[in-house]
Amino acid sequence: MTASIDTIMTLAPVIPVLVVKDVAHALPVARALVEGGLFALEVTLRTPCALDVIREMKQVPGAVVGAGTVLNPRDLDAALEAGAEFIVSPGLTPALGAAAIASGVPFLPGTANAGDIMLGLDLGLTHFKFFPAEASGGMAALKAIAAPFGMARFCPTGGITAASAPAWLAMEAVLCVGGSWMVGPTVSGGAPNAHAIEAAARTAAALGG
Repeated sequence: MTASIDTIMTLAPVIPVLVVKDVAHALPVARALVEGGLFALEVTLRTPCALDVIREMKQVPGAVVGAGTVLNPRDLDAALEAGAEFIVSPGLTPALGAAAIASGVPFLPGTANAGDIMLGLDLGLTHFKFFPAEASGGMAALKAIAAPFGMARFCPTGGITAASAPAWLAMEAVLCVGGSWMVGPTVSGGAPNAHAIEAAARTAAALGG
């Protein structure tokens, strides 16, 4: 049975936003994040190997692997074919929204203003990404934008750091945050530093406690 977007957003306080350029890095990165307590993994469709990365990461027990940077119904179909378990987009269009809802996949569309949220509500959506969070005015902006929409819940993404995440998570309308800071460390040759990633993930997972 497909999990709801609410369930996915509350698996951990942080959803790692991943730009993976080498399929060989998929399994060690996913294992390290899951071992550290971060289970919902967003693989952005920003690299040629992203769909193969989704397929690889889905092999890791406990990982719930989604596709990010989904821009249109073609991207949606490709992500679903690769096995994506949830979909994240930087914005919301009627075409993408309708296609995502018709597919039944948990969907987290990007919003940056009241009009975006109202479009989502018209489509029956109540969970949104606030993106780009810091560039769109930060916590003050989300607090003001969310105020008329008591039913809406958010995952701020874009410019969130380990230092700023706790303040975002303290907001009533925020269920989780998206960030990439956990996967910065690498070892020689650019390979992922699994120990450092797991440690960063463990610290991020504890933010919800």
